[in-house]
Amino acid sequence: MAKLTPDQWRKRERVETLIRMMAPALNLMLAAGERLSRVVEPDDPEYYPARVEANDTVSIGGESPRGAAQE
Repeated sequence: MAKLTPDQWRKRERVETLIRMMAPALNLMLAAGERLSRVVEPDDPEYYPARVEANDTVSIGGESPRGAAQE
C-alpha cells in the first residue's frame, strides 16, 4: 500500500471524524426505521432468512445423507 501524503492524511482524518460524529444519529435513524417497519407490518409473509440452516434429514438421490445402511 502506498504511503499517504500529508494532504491525504488530513482528508482521511476529516472523513473519519465526520463519520464518528454522525454515527449516533445514523444508529438512531436505523433503530427508528426498524421500529416503524415492525409497527406498519409486524408479519412479513415474503421474508426469507439470509441463511438457511442445514438439515440432516434431506435425502439426495434417494439415499440418506449418512449412508444407505441406516435403519
